[in-house]
Amino acid sequence: MTIKQLLSCVMIPVLFAIPGPIIAGTNMPEGIIKLDGRKAPELKLDDLDGNSYDLAQSRGKWVFVHFWAAWCGPCRREMPTVQTLAEQLTGSPIEIRLVNTAENDDVVFSFLGVVAPEMPTLMDRDGLVTERWQPRGLPASFFVSPAGTLEYIALGGRQWDKPEFLNFVKQLIKNKTVRHSN
Repeated sequence: MTIKQLLSCVMIPVLFAIPGPIIAGTNMPEGIIKLDGRKAPELKLDDLDGNSYDLAQSRGKWVFVHFWAAWCGPCRREMPTVQTLAEQLTGSPIEIRLVNTAENDDVVFSFLGVVAPEMPTLMDRDGLVTERWQPRGLPASFFVSPAGTLEYIALGGRQWDKPEFLNFVKQLIKNKTVRHSN
């Protein structure tokens, strides 16, 4: 990778990190980017056990949609923190949905068994759902509002078990609405 390519990768999040959104009077953690609130793309997939999921059935609560792949180094490092986040939010009104991007069941099963054994994942076997969502790389985590709109994204790996990210998610749950500063 050339220096120019590296710098362009680093600059992308800076270009999209426009100040303004505030949730319940707190600042957003570094790396969380406010989106335009457009309707979330369709998300209908099966998990490894063949159970179906449809994002449209989750209206009324926040949904954390996390795109990942086993070959992705940042995904590998991040996944245990996503599992910890899920454990800390057990029983709360937010759904955490992992979406594996275009890998087979054996690869996914082996990966999760080692890295995050308690995390079920939806299987985007042909990659078409990921393509519709356009995550701009992996891992990518979207926050879908109770109204079914895309409100926030985190591009690249995060330590979701750190207090600033956990507090951010808890504020989303508490407020159920998105507030913007002027």
